[in-house]
Amino acid sequence: MFRKMKNIDTAFRHVRTFTLAVILACVLISGYSIHQSMRSIARMQSRIYVLDHGKALQAYSSESKDNLPVEARDHIKVFHHYFFTLDPDDKVIRENMAKALYLADASAKRSYDILKENGYYAGLISGNISQGVQMDSISLNVDHYPYGFRYYGKQRIVRPISTTTRSLVTEGQLRSVSRSDNNPHGFLIERWSTVENRELGTENRTPR
Repeated sequence: MFRKMKNIDTAFRHVRTFTLAVILACVLISGYSIHQSMRSIARMQSRIYVLDHGKALQAYSSESKDNLPVEARDHIKVFHHYFFTLDPDDKVIRENMAKALYLADASAKRSYDILKENGYYAGLISGNISQGVQMDSISLNVDHYPYGFRYYGKQRIVRPISTTTRSLVTEGQLRSVSRSDNNPHGFLIERWSTVENRELGTENRTPR
C-alpha cells in the first residue's frame, strides 16, 4: 500500500511538472507571437503608398528626429539655391526670392532689401548677368536648439565677357515651424548673415 501511494505521489509530481512546463511554454510562445505581431503591425503602419500617375509606389515613414540632419541641410541648401540663383529676368528674380524668403526670417529680407536698394538686381538685368551657387558643405549642430549652421559654397557670376567665381560662407540658426507647401521641411532660418564673399578668380569667356 505504501509503495502504491508513493507511485501515485511520484506520478502526480511528474504530471504537475509536465503541466507547468506546458503552461510556461504556452506563455513564452504567446509572448513571442504578440511581440512579433506588434512588430509586423509597426512595419505595416510605417509603409506609405504614394500614387504616381495612377501607380501605387511604396514608401516608408520614419521618425522626424531620424531625418532631422538630412532635412535641415536640405532646407539650408534649397534656401541658398533660390537666394543666389538669379538670371537677368525680373520675373525669375522675384519668383526665386519669394521662394527663398518663405524659408527664412527678416534677416534674409533685410539682405534682399539692401541689395535691391543698391541696384544689384537692376544691374543683373541691365548687364545680362546670371549667377548661381554651388554648395561645398554645411556644418550643422543639432545638439543645441535652435540649430546653428554654417554654409560653405561658391558663387559663379556669369557676364557676357567673363565668369567670376567667389567664395560664399554664411551662417545662421534653424528654428522648427509648421510644414507647408512653401516650407516642406518645417524649418525657418534665423539670424542669417554672410561671413565671407571674396573673389577667387575671373576667367574670360571665349566669344562665339
